[in-house]
Amino acid sequence: QVQLVDSGGGLVQPGGSLRLSCAASGIIASFYAMGWYRQAPGKQRELVATISSSGSTNCADSVKGRFTISRSNAKNTVYLQMNSLQPEDAAVYYCKAARRNGDIWGQGTQVTVSS
Repeated sequence: QVQLVDSGGGLVQPGGSLRLSCAASGIIASFYAMGWYRQAPGKQRELVATISSSGSTNCADSVKGRFTISRSNAKNTVYLQMNSLQPEDAAVYYCKAARRNGDIWGQGTQVTVSS
């Protein structure tokens, strides 16, 4: 079964850190461009960070210098390290694998930033 399982979200205070994980099964994550997206209540889903099959990474301007996307080929997992979290980072975070025959999305993981 082809699926992505997102995990690692939770409640964190402003300035804190979290690491999100996207575990892939049924596909080899390193074959595809993978990305993290987020959607806050009442807002459109937005791109946060991407990692290509070759390992090149990009981040949205709003998270540059704070968030880092990475991949473990051995664990077939993509990560999003989030540091210096702010209330505006609160959202449901989703992982996506971009495939020619259709994208695959994870189920999402909730990130709450509050004191």
